[in-house]
Amino acid sequence: MKTQDIVKLLRQSGLLISSKIQKNDNIAGVADNSRKVKKGNVFVAIKGFTVDGNDYIKSAILQGANLLVSEKNHKKMIFGETGYIRVKDARKALSLIAAYRYGFPSKKLKIIGVTGTKGKTTTVHIIHHIMQTLGYKVGMVSSIKAVIKNREYDTGAHVTNPGVIEIQKLLSEMVRAGCEYAVLEVSSHGIDQERISGIQFEVTVLTNIYPEHLDYHKTFKNYKQVKMKFIKSGKHQVISPKKTNLNILPGEFNNINVEASIKAVSHFGISKNKALTTLSAFKLPEGRLEELVENQPFRVVIDFAHTPDSLEKALKYLRKETSGRLISVFGCAGERDRFKRPIMGGISAKLADISIITSEDPRSENINQIIDSISDGAISCKAREFTLQNYKAVLRNCDTKFGNSKFIKIPDRKKAIEFAITKVAQKDDTVAFFGKGHEKTMNLDGIHETPWSDIEVVREYIKKLI
Repeated sequence: MKTQDIVKLLRQSGLLISSKIQKNDNIAGVADNSRKVKKGNVFVAIKGFTVDGNDYIKSAILQGANLLVSEKNHKKMIFGETGYIRVKDARKALSLIAAYRYGFPSKKLKIIGVTGTKGKTTTVHIIHHIMQTLGYKVGMVSSIKAVIKNREYDTGAHVTNPGVIEIQKLLSEMVRAGCEYAVLEVSSHGIDQERISGIQFEVTVLTNIYPEHLDYHKTFKNYKQVKMKFIKSGKHQVISPKKTNLNILPGEFNNINVEASIKAVSHFGISKNKALTTLSAFKLPEGRLEELVENQPFRVVIDFAHTPDSLEKALKYLRKETSGRLISVFGCAGERDRFKRPIMGGISAKLADISIITSEDPRSENINQIIDSISDGAISCKAREFTLQNYKAVLRNCDTKFGNSKFIKIPDRKKAIEFAITKVAQKDDTVAFFGKGHEKTMNLDGIHETPWSDIEVVREYIKKLI
């Protein structure tokens, strides 16, 4: 890859505004983070949601970048023989350069993209399972992991789509491994930020659309437009049904995902009956209605539900499956949709006997204010608050069927889990932990990702109990 090749590529795409190239250097790689720049790289300066890559141009050049791409005019600050290209859209330019760097791998694969407010991850895993079981050479990228042949790759914390460069690299790995198909989980952020720009989709799947990420998209209308823009880009389009008669996986919502998956793979000649025969061996992805069994006398479930609709559906399913009390442990993320907080508090109050309201990635927000907002919804549904001081007396009589739903506020998630497992849960109860699911970190200050796993912490306290 040469400097002039990139200029030509951007000119042909209509993105080029101007260029200042001293030498036709070899470009060893591409980076959009100045800390990851290596000698001979092209650095694409992206203006992000909170950080502007244009502020780190000098750092990138000092790290060894020999070509800069930006929407801004930086001609006066270019050092020595560093090349400079100005473009109309830096995000699209990054996607195009990254695809070029890895040989446009999406053109060598038939790609299925799955988007939606919820159910994306499960649907991606179902599609991949069906195709792989039936002998198709298929790779997968979800928010949990990437799978290429028998190798698994971590796709990072708190992202549905890996970055542009990472996606193209993974697709190129699939091509090298002999894959002919790929299944990708696609988020509204990934679509809007051009992370999938340049990828050609054979099939696009929409699982559902509910209000979400309005902190970013501002309105539900904008959010829907982003999703539909992606769906319309596919050669074949699949829209999930709202109901199903299938009863293969736990919860109707998961069986609706099965229906969508079957429709998606049908475009590659897989019949419904063949697809269904593979699902007897399918296991839900990590952190999706995942049961932890350690000989404890009550049921323990980990689920990623973090929206009102997903929380409601999970609790309704668990309500039917529980002979004792249903205990819900959850929070709401900071710097994200504030409107959903009281709604989720109300949902838990209506469907769970006991709600333990705690942290879930508070980021830079005050955790107590987040919890108070959730609690307002529980109170509006006539749930009564209790404390660590009086919990024994309060929990003797707790049953939503008689309007006796209770809630407690415990900001520390680890202490909330300990309380639920060691102090509250009894024989025949179900205790469900929502919001974190498979995630391996928690953001407590808006900057740092602290190691965290609901699964590990919950298992730790179950083992202490037994």
